[in-house]
Amino acid sequence: MSTALIERPPASDPRRAFAPSEIEVFLLHEAALLDEKRFPEWMALFADDGTYWVPAQPKQESPFTTASLFYDDRTLMGTRITRLQHPHIHIQTPASRTMHQVGRPLMESGDDEAEGECLVSSTVLMVEYRDDQQRIFAGRQYHRLRKEGDGFLIVQKRVDLVNSETVFEPIAIPI
Repeated sequence: MSTALIERPPASDPRRAFAPSEIEVFLLHEAALLDEKRFPEWMALFADDGTYWVPAQPKQESPFTTASLFYDDRTLMGTRITRLQHPHIHIQTPASRTMHQVGRPLMESGDDEAEGECLVSSTVLMVEYRDDQQRIFAGRQYHRLRKEGDGFLIVQKRVDLVNSETVFEPIAIPI
């Protein structure tokens, strides 16, 4: 992984409030929570109005006009996490083992849509091993982050998979 998102913007640039190293650590922490199946902690990274979206089509503009692989608000995330933690959930018997790799983070914008928010994109690769089969999901993810105290909250996470229009076996673990 690159050691920097981008060069630090000039002092007059509103993106200066978002230190590239802090954002990089946040993205790596999120990936670790998913791999360690610490789903309640992962959900806690989202703002109360936060959403998680994986479109089913390239360049999909809305989760409301076309079906998506995932489109979860906090309520639906909570339901998904409760199911994932059930000891006898069929889709996770045996349980998946995953490895999320995050790379090439870039600051797309800072404070341009709402006070205290920025948009960061990065590449993502998730390898899932379950039931003697390995699957690979790759794409570009976008995090709209809101500065909250010394950290960040996810306002929206969007993952554009390279092969989003493929027919998938059910995906249980968030990408």
